[in-house]
Amino acid sequence: MFLLGIYLYSFFFFPPHILLDGSVNRIEEDDEDDVVDLAANSLLNKLIRQSLVESSHRVEVLQKDPSSPLYSVKTFEELRLKEELLKGIYAMGFNRPSKIQEMALPMMLAHPPQNLIAQSQSGTGKTAAFVLAMLSRVNALKLFPQCLCLAPTYELALQTGRVVERMGKFCVDVQVMYAIRGNRIPRGTDVTKQIVIGTPGTVLDWCFKRKLIDLTKIRVFVLDEADVMIDTQGFADQSIRIQRALPSECQMLLFSATFEDSVWQFAERIIPDPNVIKLRKEELTLNNIRQYYVLCGNRKDKYQALCNIYGGITIGQAIIFCQTRRNAKWLTVEMMQDGHQVSLLSGELTVDQRASIIQRFRDGKEKVLITTNVCARGIDVKQVTIVVNFDLPVNQAEEPDYETYLHRIGRTGRFGKKGLAFNMIEVDKLPLLMKIQDHFSEWHPSQSALWTCPR
Repeated sequence: MFLLGIYLYSFFFFPPHILLDGSVNRIEEDDEDDVVDLAANSLLNKLIRQSLVESSHRVEVLQKDPSSPLYSVKTFEELRLKEELLKGIYAMGFNRPSKIQEMALPMMLAHPPQNLIAQSQSGTGKTAAFVLAMLSRVNALKLFPQCLCLAPTYELALQTGRVVERMGKFCVDVQVMYAIRGNRIPRGTDVTKQIVIGTPGTVLDWCFKRKLIDLTKIRVFVLDEADVMIDTQGFADQSIRIQRALPSECQMLLFSATFEDSVWQFAERIIPDPNVIKLRKEELTLNNIRQYYVLCGNRKDKYQALCNIYGGITIGQAIIFCQTRRNAKWLTVEMMQDGHQVSLLSGELTVDQRASIIQRFRDGKEKVLITTNVCARGIDVKQVTIVVNFDLPVNQAEEPDYETYLHRIGRTGRFGKKGLAFNMIEVDKLPLLMKIQDHFSEWHPSQSALWTCPR
């Protein structure tokens, strides 16, 4: 992987005389240019054309009843699903359960229903797992909401709905409704669709103000991306208010990629008597993503380095993350003025504009997407092979935001496919990156490539 890092940058900036010496790159008077080109291109092609691989991540399972036998499955047939559901799973391209699905699905489909708190990395199939649970519990003959899923953003709600529609394509009488801003339903309307997916504020409005959803009839309650819920003003309180109106027999499922202490406290408060599935801290980074950093002097240097990496994207698509809307806009204008075709996605756009941009990117009509953290969590585009952090994610205290970093790079390497993540680092921000490296302890310095912008 070191060779790739040297190539992508030196091909454009350094003189055409590059010698790789162990883990140190030096400029030498030697004509190695063609060899480096071919080796780097070969490595790049191998990395991003790999097929799906089985995750090696270990999970810890804490059952609410420790004396109860612990079941896992290796095939979907073992779950004794309805035929139409099994057909839907295979039509989506799932051949066998992922690691999280092996452990979670027997608990989620158990009778009587069991509650679950689960930690799962990006791209490991957790959305498909809870969608399967919802579809398994729905009574298609009853025309009222029976399953409710809360997502922190409009985009995630729509994406979850797409999974429901694809997996449930043979469940012809089961329908989905979106409780999201912009979807206006007149007061007093009878909601006849069995699955409702939405954001906490809109769902709360539909339930308590407009009286569109009777929470006492909900059989499955799903709270996705719990860590962002508690980080978003009002979402935690809104979710708790919704949960408290649910019947005691309702199955409650909570998922998140990361679990800091505050997330665990929230999860234990909102999910009673749960089974728990979690990952060890050192297994939180994504092994199938190769991570690099480029040390730069200023924003212009970062932009020049980015343009060079942009020129190396010959397969797949890329997402570029900025910390602020201002930086995202500046970067978009700079790249477009230099003739690069890019799209900008930020939270200030309207619902229709954001939906259109995401759909064009998903359809492959746009090659590069510049965005803020609005796109950091859960947006699933399988063709994404490169993620660039133009700015490192930081919190309000200007300390590294580890969870957002994990979610950002998780936009590539989906479902075990190989991916690349590049971090553009100004010199004064290098300590932040070192903190991120220390936090995710399996990312060792030997796996990072360092090269600098010339003056």
